[in-house]
Amino acid sequence: MKENDFLDNTTIISYSGDNYEKTDFSSISEIDFSKNKTNIKWLNTYGIQYEEAFKTIVHQNKLDDFLIKLLSDDEHPNKVILLDNLLFVTIRVLKTESHVLDSEQMIFIVSTDFLWSIQEKKGDYFNWIRERLEGNKGIVRKKSADYLLFLLLESIIDNYQDTYQENAELSADKLNSSHIKPTPEFTSLVEKRKQELFNFKKATLSLRDTIIKLEKVEIKGVESKYFSELKEQTNNLISNIDFELQELESKINLIFSIQGHRLNEVMKTLTILSVVFIPLTFLAGIYGMNFENIPELKFKYGYFILLGIMVLITIISIWYFKRKKWF
Repeated sequence: MKENDFLDNTTIISYSGDNYEKTDFSSISEIDFSKNKTNIKWLNTYGIQYEEAFKTIVHQNKLDDFLIKLLSDDEHPNKVILLDNLLFVTIRVLKTESHVLDSEQMIFIVSTDFLWSIQEKKGDYFNWIRERLEGNKGIVRKKSADYLLFLLLESIIDNYQDTYQENAELSADKLNSSHIKPTPEFTSLVEKRKQELFNFKKATLSLRDTIIKLEKVEIKGVESKYFSELKEQTNNLISNIDFELQELESKINLIFSIQGHRLNEVMKTLTILSVVFIPLTFLAGIYGMNFENIPELKFKYGYFILLGIMVLITIISIWYFKRKKWF
């Protein structure tokens, strides 16, 4: 049953400048990389759990036995390993189909005349490459497996860039500088976007490190020149992410500045009111004491004079504050 599941999730495309053939399998024994050496073969498998099937393919194609150990590991950090006439590349790729960013493991086993790609989950990253191979568009059918690896990695980077641009446009609408409000909702949107960008940056940096390693690989039939362009693409994406992160940081600082300004305005108003009422409270306190010998208490117009003094103090205080432009 597991073998049938593996076969249902595995296809091979064999191509050259003159022909193209896509094959489904009825048996693992049909997977033969040595057959028809003039063609380039692209074997693609969805799922990384088929250890026995992987082991059988490695043995019957007489590939480096160390592949069995590498393919049996559940988790791989991004790495590039040079084997016997083989290149083992593994990367963790962001899944960008939904708003919640997930990741999956991708493995590429590359030789001069074949490439075996293993994807943890089904996806449509590489459909455009299959269409170009089938339609004989561009130069892909005239190139070796190393060029196919270049296109696969470029497809991942393009997907990152497209998703980043799409999310950046949505973010620009929601987080427009003219609509900045020091509210928990706005701050939450900014922090959510920052977390998305950190995930993108982490994945892109990891992918760039893998590409830099590929640049330095020396193996017969694999041209490292293709990967210089990929490194530039990842550098450009990282620069764009860093620029947006700086913009978001500026918006957070502006929010804090607005909140601080509002707090200062409130404190200034309260301080002015306090300064106005302190002398009034002082006078009211004096004449509110219960001593019998307070001369002014027996004065006929003392109450009105005191009210007049309070009004005068209030007017003078307000005039002074306005002159100082405190409000």
